[in-house]
Amino acid sequence: MKLLEDRVAVISGAAHPKGIGKATAKLFLEHGARVAILDLDETRIQESAADLGVASSHLIALACDVGSDEQCRAALDRVAAWSGGVVDVLVNNAAITQKATFRDITPADFERILRVNLTGVFNLSQAVIPLMIQRGGGSIVSISSLSAQNGGGIFGGAHYCAAKAGVQGITRAMAKEFGEHKIRANAIAPGLITTDFSRTGRSDASKDDAAQVWPLRRAGRPHEVAGGCLFLASELSSYITGTTLDINGGAHMN
Repeated sequence: MKLLEDRVAVISGAAHPKGIGKATAKLFLEHGARVAILDLDETRIQESAADLGVASSHLIALACDVGSDEQCRAALDRVAAWSGGVVDVLVNNAAITQKATFRDITPADFERILRVNLTGVFNLSQAVIPLMIQRGGGSIVSISSLSAQNGGGIFGGAHYCAAKAGVQGITRAMAKEFGEHKIRANAIAPGLITTDFSRTGRSDASKDDAAQVWPLRRAGRPHEVAGGCLFLASELSSYITGTTLDINGGAHMN
């Protein structure tokens, strides 16, 4: 059963070879979606598309700085031209982080981290919502973090925590405002995942070792977060909106 047959999905932050964005694109394609992948780096996003090995009718790769409202709107214009004006799913995955103590974070650091992690979610969502309203509904999935719940640590500093907490807040706001248009908005808060993004100078095996204090005794894998994205993007979650799905191996329990 293909859960996203004939759907069009936009996924940001999809250039990392071992990242959540690329894993999500792969899974969505397997479930019948047409997918637009975005990333800041033109060369890397094209390499990601080539590696996915899908015909251009089902996959388009575009460079986009999500922190720029102008670039987000330009990217969505190109996606709309490619898809016939259709976008059903948005996955806000683009992110950056920085490990720094509260006292060492500069105003420039704070602005840089929030620009991508939070303003980027706002920019891309605002650009895509008119297309979803025109379509008669849609699903927005935004990647938050365990850091929003536990105050950071290995994932990043206070600025990263603030941005990822903001993602959960803006998700709830979108769910309330656009529910009448049959647009659902949900977030995912991953824990320690063996991605390029969560580089800590450790191997994947050592990340598993670090997770031994958590109930499932290992770090997560990108495809496991992608599975959460698929669930929230599909009709399997048709009555779920305004929530945050924890994918963290039990590291945090509400």
